[in-house]
Amino acid sequence: MLLTTVVLVLREMLEAALIVSVLLGWSVLHGRSRRWIGVALVTGIAGAAVYAVNAAAVSEWFDYVGMEVVNAAMQFAVCTALLVLAARPAARAATWPMLVAVSLAVVREGFEILLYLSGFVADRGAWSTVALGSALGAGIGISAGALLFYLVVGLRRVRALRVAELLIALFAGNMAAQGVLLLIQADWIPGGVQVWNTAGLLAEDSVLGQLLYALIGYEATPSIWQVTAYAGVFCLLFVFFLRRPTRADGNGSGP
Repeated sequence: MLLTTVVLVLREMLEAALIVSVLLGWSVLHGRSRRWIGVALVTGIAGAAVYAVNAAAVSEWFDYVGMEVVNAAMQFAVCTALLVLAARPAARAATWPMLVAVSLAVVREGFEILLYLSGFVADRGAWSTVALGSALGAGIGISAGALLFYLVVGLRRVRALRVAELLIALFAGNMAAQGVLLLIQADWIPGGVQVWNTAGLLAEDSVLGQLLYALIGYEATPSIWQVTAYAGVFCLLFVFFLRRPTRADGNGSGP
């Protein structure tokens, strides 16, 4: 149970921590105020708690696929916020797309963690093990996010901007692919043809598989619609970023 908890919490924490760290790095590189990150984290944690409390009711929406639909909507909203961030000229870079993206990412991943932990509230025998596993998973995820942040901002500015842009494009593609998968699971769109199967080479539930899932959205058996969504969004953001100047803009204000 300890290892299961560590892996589950680490997976969810990594997804949120990585997007937080990259967007915070992006904000620093562009001379933006960092105040938005506190607002985003508080909003996200509060939203995750509200979502977890109402999970049973939400699951009954849309003919009992409410959770899949709501989660997909959040993934697409994060993707849209990142598209807006990339499409805006650097001189007018705004903090609100980053605030929206981080808030919803924290809601989505935080909800999964809270929902998992709620299953052990009444089990005092297992609670200490689950709490320890959660602390370990959260600690590793936060540490990985902090490491990525300092790696990005520690590079020369032009290179740091390009690395941050590449990671943001990967995260956006990942969000789009995850949203499509959720709608497939809800039977809102057809599954389509399976493009490849790399489960024999790298299982999704392995440590490396979990890390690649959090970083680039690794899927061992993606459908054609997931691959199309991922590639389309990634390429669109990449084109937007290539059209931006490589130098950071001046200081800006908070949200």
